[in-house]
Amino acid sequence: MRYTPTTLLVTGGAGFIGSNFVHHMLRSDPAVHIVNLDLLTYAGTLDNLSDLPAPDRHVFVHGDICDSSLVTQLFDEHRIDTVVHFAAQSHVDRSITHPGEFVRTNVNGTFTLLEAARAAWLSPQERDPLEVARTRRFHHISTDEVFGSLSPNDPPFAETTPYTPNSPYSASKAASDHLVRAYFHTYGLPVVTTNCSNNYGPRQHGEKFIPTVIRNCLEGKPIPVYGDGQNIRDWLYVDDHCRALHRVLTHGQLGETYNIGGCNEWRNNDVVALICRLFDERIPGRAPHERLIEFVNDRAGHDRRYAINNAKITDALDWGPAEDFESGLAKTIDWQLGWTQ
Repeated sequence: MRYTPTTLLVTGGAGFIGSNFVHHMLRSDPAVHIVNLDLLTYAGTLDNLSDLPAPDRHVFVHGDICDSSLVTQLFDEHRIDTVVHFAAQSHVDRSITHPGEFVRTNVNGTFTLLEAARAAWLSPQERDPLEVARTRRFHHISTDEVFGSLSPNDPPFAETTPYTPNSPYSASKAASDHLVRAYFHTYGLPVVTTNCSNNYGPRQHGEKFIPTVIRNCLEGKPIPVYGDGQNIRDWLYVDDHCRALHRVLTHGQLGETYNIGGCNEWRNNDVVALICRLFDERIPGRAPHERLIEFVNDRAGHDRRYAINNAKITDALDWGPAEDFESGLAKTIDWQLGWTQ
C-alpha cells in the first residue's frame, strides 16, 4: 500500500543529504509541505536552501532536535504526519575527539523525536492503530558504519548483518537504530529505517573526503590520504540516495530496514586518482594533479572496507542507482566549479 506524506518534519535539512532530500521532495511532489528543523552547526548552512524549487512549501526552523518543547510544538502547530530524520553528528574524526556530542545528538535527539511522535500519533485522542499505520510515518536515516568493517573477501553488508560499530559515531548511530526498532515493536510507532553507504555530491561539507580532494585540487594544496590509501568504500551519489529514500518512504513496509548502496566499491587511492584525472581534463594547465597526493598517518579505528548489498530495496521497491561513479563525480566537480546548477 502506498503511503502519501503531506507535512514532513525533516531534521537536519540544511545539511548535505538532508538539503538534497528537501530539494528532491519539493521538486518531485507538488502536494508536500516541509518543516525543516536544523541547529545550523558546522555541517548545516542556509546556503544549501537558497535555491529551493518551491520555497512557499518550505518552513525553516532554527532549533535543536534535543529540545523536546520545540519538537512537540512543531508536531502540534504544523500537524506533522511524517518525520524524515537526518539530523546527526556524522564525522568520525570529530567523534573520536568529542564523543559526548555524538551521544547527545544521535541518541538523545532521536529519543526526543520518537517520544514526540509517539505522543502526537499514538495518544488516546488519536485515531486507531490501523489508521495511524496508514497515515503516519517515521523514517530514520542511518549508515552502513553500524555494521563495522569488512575484510576483502567478506560479502557486503545485508540488513541481517550483526551490528559491530567501531567508532563513537557508528556506536551512537547503532544505538539510535535500536531505539527506532524498539518503538516499532513496543509501541507500534510506524517506522522505517534505511542504512546507506558513503554519499557524495553537491552541498557536501568541505571536511569530508571527496570535498577535501576536490578543494585541494582547486587550490593546489596537498591531498591528504590516510594510511596506505587501500581503505574501500561503497560510494552512492546523493541524488540516487534521495530517490531511494522517497521510494522507501512511500512504498516501504513498516518496521523494515532497507540498505541503500551504490554497488560501487572503490579504494581511496583510486578515488583520488579519478578526481585528479577529471581535474586534469578540466584544468589541464595544472596537470598532473596526482602530484598533490600526500599520505598521512592513519586515524584511530579506521574501518578497512564497507560494502552494501542492496538486493532487498532493488527487488522489493524497484530502485537502483542511476549514476556510475565517474558520472557522479563529474557532476560533483562541475557543481563545485560552478559550471552546473
